[in-house]
Amino acid sequence: MSKLVHAQWSSKMTFVLAAAGSAVGLGNIWRFSYMVGESGGAAFVLVYLACVAVIGLPILVAEWLIGRRGQNNPVNAMLKLATSSGKTRAWALVGVSGVLAAFLILSFYSVIGGWSLYYTLNSVTGTFTGQDADSVGAIFGGLLGSPGVLLLWHTAFMALVVWIVARGVTKGLEGAVRTLMPALVVLMIVLVGYGMTTGHFGEALAFMFSPDWGALSGDIVLAAMGQAFFTLSLGMGIMMAYGSYLGEDVNLLGTARTVIILDTVIALLAGLAIFPIVFANGLSAGEGPGLIFVTLPLAFGNMTGGMILGLMFFLLLTFAALTSAISLLEPVVEFVEERSPLTRVMATLVGGVAVWALGIAALMSFNVWDEFLIFGLNVFDLLDTFTSKILLPLTGLGAIVFVGWCLDRKSVAGELNLSAGSETVWYVVARYIAPLGVILVFINSLLG
Repeated sequence: MSKLVHAQWSSKMTFVLAAAGSAVGLGNIWRFSYMVGESGGAAFVLVYLACVAVIGLPILVAEWLIGRRGQNNPVNAMLKLATSSGKTRAWALVGVSGVLAAFLILSFYSVIGGWSLYYTLNSVTGTFTGQDADSVGAIFGGLLGSPGVLLLWHTAFMALVVWIVARGVTKGLEGAVRTLMPALVVLMIVLVGYGMTTGHFGEALAFMFSPDWGALSGDIVLAAMGQAFFTLSLGMGIMMAYGSYLGEDVNLLGTARTVIILDTVIALLAGLAIFPIVFANGLSAGEGPGLIFVTLPLAFGNMTGGMILGLMFFLLLTFAALTSAISLLEPVVEFVEERSPLTRVMATLVGGVAVWALGIAALMSFNVWDEFLIFGLNVFDLLDTFTSKILLPLTGLGAIVFVGWCLDRKSVAGELNLSAGSETVWYVVARYIAPLGVILVFINSLLG
């Protein structure tokens, strides 16, 4: 089916950086921070860490294993493994769901990536300096209300993503993550260092790591479970696509642990960078999605050195958005390239333009199409809801159930280097605990 010998990562380290780069995105810096704030801090963090280990890790390993065995795009990989295992070809729908999810998510994710580029420019020009809360809120409201400005930054962001992905696995994906991931980590450490000088770092530490178990509720547990699932780029076809570029020498379980540790450390560092600034300025940690684009610009605009810190923060946000966006486009491009006569460059252009076009509908839902609703949701919210509440849980559930129940048990145990005892633990988690966790998140999301 593929026109060329399937590409391979040049080394295990570049694969780890790429997988971590996919996982480390707006979900770590934007979504994780405001969810911690809304959910009361440490109790949420500790439940989240437990869910990452029990649910996130086995599904991540399952998706890599499918990709590596299939050596193809997610749809073809699922089809190949289902056929060779004597199972119905309908399992290919798991791959279809993943590729579709990546396509739909990138369309509105690119809009948010455009916001981060816009805020980076405004940090350079000093737009936030001396502004009060109403003025900073008006800046964000003005951005959302301007379709031309949104289109400009959405286009700029997608152009960057397409340029990187079109260059291929080695020059494009690997080259980007080798530059962006170290830069992201350095910026994060500098911002945490600044947080230590605010006089409120201890308050941030206590908020994030001293749990008030009385604040823990069923909703918070399910929210933490959902964040653990989504933060690792599970259910989007990404990890299957990345796994298809893996050689047999990579230890999937060990590498998954490394990626999860990197992803979690950066999410925690993001909190330790953001909350000292929030507390030092007398702001609320529970501001929700506006924490990054309204609350923090207000703080940066009214502190010494805030212009530089704001620039560093929004550069960090942009780098994180880019590493995730290139991974979202990859399964789409891999699918188009391997299912058509198009070259890598043309497949990227076709996929990128299609994503960009749908993104226009998403950005217009904030202004000229704000009254156009489907099931009571605007286009942006519909894309977000359909992917996060339906496609991602179903794809992740399909992957772990397929590996846990359909693939030969001994061959999977051998590929994962499991001993007799660890094999039992793996299968209890893969067959029962992880699927049950995903089903709970799925039902809660639908009811919510």
